[in-house]
Amino acid sequence: MVKFSMLSNMGSRDNNEDNIGMYQDGEDYCFILADGLGGHGKGEVASQLAVNAVIEQFTQGERGEDFLDQAFENAQNSIVARQEEERACMDMKTTLVVLMVENAQIRWGHIGDSRLYYFQNGKLRVRTLDHSVPQMLVAVGEIKEKDIRHHPDRNRLLRVLGVEMDEMKHQTSEPIGRENRQAFLLCTDGFWELIEEKKMEATLKKASTPEEWLQEMEKIVQKNGKNTNMDNYSAIAVWADNH
Repeated sequence: MVKFSMLSNMGSRDNNEDNIGMYQDGEDYCFILADGLGGHGKGEVASQLAVNAVIEQFTQGERGEDFLDQAFENAQNSIVARQEEERACMDMKTTLVVLMVENAQIRWGHIGDSRLYYFQNGKLRVRTLDHSVPQMLVAVGEIKEKDIRHHPDRNRLLRVLGVEMDEMKHQTSEPIGRENRQAFLLCTDGFWELIEEKKMEATLKKASTPEEWLQEMEKIVQKNGKNTNMDNYSAIAVWADNH
């Protein structure tokens, strides 16, 4: 059984550069979240192109081991082609997170600082590591994990789609088996910066549906973002139980 809930909110901004999407084919599900960068309408184009490219590939039904690599590559190619059409090279970039929930296994990939969190039995097991300056500082021991949220360079990304690269810079997970009580949260930085992992766990334990979990987390995000220039924020909650 797979249940899910999705939300996207423009926060205090004039437009929403985030895009989310999902596609179901029988017992296979694909969830996609992207946070566009570039402003002036360019970021939302990039994030929409990325989401569409992944969905298009998923609908074609080829879902071998290299599905995620191909999906990120297609998203990159789609954005670069549009940049060339519009001569908007520097202004059209996006993060991307993709979660595949299949009959027997689950896998994911990401680029940028949009995150995927994986919870098992209400406990956080894995989170993707941001491709950002603060995450790099954590890796070399200069700052602590908890300092990322408020670091002055937290928006400086080291890898995104829409920049020229010799090889793809996304990361993918090893597939994991389907088990009971697996929960996943895909979210943009506008969401995770305003809610700590302990609160994600606490709200998950109390929630009876993914909708309820997302609503409770959103209340915390809005409370913590009150009276600030809130970024767009988007999230997808997915619960998977073994059949």
